[in-house]
Amino acid sequence: MPPPADTVKVAIEWPGAFPKLMEIDQKKPLSAIIKEVCEGWSLGNHENFALQIADATNFYITEKNRNDIKNGSILRLTTSPYQTAIQLHERIQSSSMDAKLESLKELANASRDITFAQEFINLDGISLLTLMVESGTERYQKLQKIMKPCFGDLLSFTLTAFVELMDHGIVSWDTFSVAFIKKIASYVNKSAMDTAVLQRSLAILESMVLNSQDLYHKVAQEITIGQLIPHLQGTDQDIQTYTIAVINALFLKAPEEKRQEMAHILAQKQLRSIILSNVIRSSTPINDEMSHQLYVLQVLTFNLLEDRMMTKMDPQDQAQRDIIFELRRIAFDVECEPNNSGSIEKRKSMYTRDYKKLGFINHVNPAVDFTQIPPGMLALDNMLYFARHHQDAYIRIVLENSSREDKHECPFGRSSIELTKMLCEILKVGELPSENCHDFHPMFFTHDRSFEEFFCICIQLLNKTWKEMRATSEDFNKVMQVVREQIMRALTLKPNSLDQFKSRLQNLSYTEILKIRQSERMNQEDFQSRPILELREKIQPEIMELIKQQRLNRLCDGTCFRKISSRRRQDKFWYCRLSPNHKVLHYGDLEESPQGEVPHDSLQDKLPVADIKAVITGKDCPHMKEKGALKQNKEVLELAFSVLYESDEYLNFIAPDKLEYCVWTDGLNALLGKEMTSDYTKSDMDTLLSMEMKLRLLDLENIQIPEAPPPIPKEPSNYDFVYDCN
Repeated sequence: MPPPADTVKVAIEWPGAFPKLMEIDQKKPLSAIIKEVCEGWSLGNHENFALQIADATNFYITEKNRNDIKNGSILRLTTSPYQTAIQLHERIQSSSMDAKLESLKELANASRDITFAQEFINLDGISLLTLMVESGTERYQKLQKIMKPCFGDLLSFTLTAFVELMDHGIVSWDTFSVAFIKKIASYVNKSAMDTAVLQRSLAILESMVLNSQDLYHKVAQEITIGQLIPHLQGTDQDIQTYTIAVINALFLKAPEEKRQEMAHILAQKQLRSIILSNVIRSSTPINDEMSHQLYVLQVLTFNLLEDRMMTKMDPQDQAQRDIIFELRRIAFDVECEPNNSGSIEKRKSMYTRDYKKLGFINHVNPAVDFTQIPPGMLALDNMLYFARHHQDAYIRIVLENSSREDKHECPFGRSSIELTKMLCEILKVGELPSENCHDFHPMFFTHDRSFEEFFCICIQLLNKTWKEMRATSEDFNKVMQVVREQIMRALTLKPNSLDQFKSRLQNLSYTEILKIRQSERMNQEDFQSRPILELREKIQPEIMELIKQQRLNRLCDGTCFRKISSRRRQDKFWYCRLSPNHKVLHYGDLEESPQGEVPHDSLQDKLPVADIKAVITGKDCPHMKEKGALKQNKEVLELAFSVLYESDEYLNFIAPDKLEYCVWTDGLNALLGKEMTSDYTKSDMDTLLSMEMKLRLLDLENIQIPEAPPPIPKEPSNYDFVYDCN
């Protein structure tokens, strides 16, 4: 007979004693259960004891999380969080180096548990650790030459404990002194520092900058880009990742007026070329966190263009108008005529003719073309860069088009403005970096003026595509659509350099795009005749059942999910899979992202599918309630879903990507007998349905299917034509 629903069977360990098998009544107070366990081993003062999960996490069991205990769990009887906090608080102040070191190591491990962290913080533990960092470790620095490994470990464990405690969000970052910031900064500024200490120090600086505007100013005074650059020139990718994260944090929190100045300093220090040679082109494969930080740096760099993108041209500003004169001068090799040369009308006529050849919409006053935002003045900047740095290509494009018929010319001015706007949309200029994205492009790290060079390649592509399409002015929007498709397809291949991007575009000619479109159209062709629609309706349930089985099979394979914490690089992992009989969800925590199949016995927790009440998505999820206001969490909201079971219990998920989100929400809805409504299901339905239709209609190729069935012929007047075989 199974145990009651409120009772769980567990094993409880105690050092030096044989483990006990015990049934825990979840309705009973936790203190009463601990008292019963202590009495079984003849231990007094039960209030000084607590229960822990006996695994690598060592998390304490509390009234809040006791429902997470499952049948078969192994627990450990240990000293209470309060007693442990008091003991460690005293021992880390020991005069014995060995005792201090061992205590700090224990503290660093214990601080991951929020119950212990709260008790240690209540003892003013954070202040003690900061004091040790500010001054307490100095007396050990005298021993550093003879005990360097010991000193590095001492400081490393101190900083690790500090980081773990702060990660719980109990203490505000604004409470730390300038002396503490200076000390942490000094560890980063030293040329030779223990790797673990440097890593923790960089992590602390990043958190300070991201969590407090006041601390940003203090950190910015202590840390310079020049002091961070040497850490990128090493071979330790973790150190490189933390270093770029600090640079990104400083960039992100810098006031608007300071960002351009900071970008200038980064260019002077050759940050881009250092990242290219030491990170992107390093022999070490780039991990997900490094990809994310490079993506963030890419986004923040392109966001520097937002100011120009949103700045209208002032038609009365002579300096801005001089740029247009410069474009005319380079294209037609003319000098600005003095005011007294010829009549005013003649000069106006000449200017109008040249501006028309340059492809501006307003031939009389082209400055008006740049009053549209976006792209504003950014388009004019790009045109001038192209004219000065790719002069031959610029002149060729302008002269080629000015020699064509009016309706066949590709207007350079109008094209440049629309192309700049399109590139800003593709690169999402002005948007905050996504929290989960890793989509950086190596080619943008190969040139100091990568956006301008990107434009120069694309404007030449646009002119080439215009000629291949034999377009007229009426086809302008069609050409822009083709060019956008060419650029997007080339970017998807992640070229390593701008030259490689250019060669990929060469292979994506208009003819090739037509072939790709035709192929895709054939694969997604939508037959509209009545017999075909009826056949589709008949086949659709079969296809939906096939998709459902695929989703459930994917759930049986399982997925590794992240537990998003306040700092990304300390994300924890957990795994969830559906049992082969589709009756139970098995899940459990992992130390790191799995490389192969996760053993079944490592997933200790279970959730019967029969207990699932509903699947909740997006901002309605309980773990997303507090995140909804942050722009950075928009991507996370789109990947979040929760499973409601029992009365108000939730199993919360954040999918690694949109595909996994669709697979899991579809699969869970299928288990509940609900409709699968994700975009992925719609796409699969269209693809599979189209393929099945083509297979069934294969024998009818080149045969026209009538809209209505043929009429049934009239009954013959006699049946004399019937031959009697007898």
